[in-house]
Amino acid sequence: MKIVIADDHPLTLQGTVAYVEQMGHKVVCYCSNGNAALNYIQVHHPDVAILDINMPGLNGLEVAEKVFEIKSPTKIVLLTMHNEISILNKAKEYQIYGYVLKEKAFPDLQQCLEQIEKGKRFYSDSMHYDVATPPKDEAGAYSELSLREKKIIELIALQKTSKQIADLLFISEKTVESHRTRIIEKLGLPKEKNVLLKWAMKNAASSS
Repeated sequence: MKIVIADDHPLTLQGTVAYVEQMGHKVVCYCSNGNAALNYIQVHHPDVAILDINMPGLNGLEVAEKVFEIKSPTKIVLLTMHNEISILNKAKEYQIYGYVLKEKAFPDLQQCLEQIEKGKRFYSDSMHYDVATPPKDEAGAYSELSLREKKIIELIALQKTSKQIADLLFISEKTVESHRTRIIEKLGLPKEKNVLLKWAMKNAASSS
């Protein structure tokens, strides 16, 4: 099969490319962001696209949504650290063909591609019983955040400014500020200076 792979972590990207090629498939494109992956899919229609969820620009789930909307024949596989049933269920709405956890990438990815060749779908088994959740006292509020908002929380925890976050996510600084406001509201945080930075640095690592 002809496959495009997108992941913003260089080592993971290189490892996935090597593993897929070792299985006898042809990696026709690999990139580090969702925008480049979508552009390639729209023009060349590869058989399969293996996408990380958290990426600059369009994330993997957003690419899956776009591919579903344009009725592209490319089959989407999400290769991710997000062991969350809610995200899997959302991805299923876009008719994805695979949901593979990075912690079980090998051999799950091989099984996934084998199932796709048979016209079937594949989801890592552990999704059904080993669901990672944020700390209990934060679970309710954190679960209300979108994938984009969670990504912004991660970047805030790295002490990125709104301008830096905007550049990394290919959105405007104004949009980042709007996200910040909504995140504070969803988390029920007091409107104090640096309140989101303090929350992010304390909770982002355990909530991601």
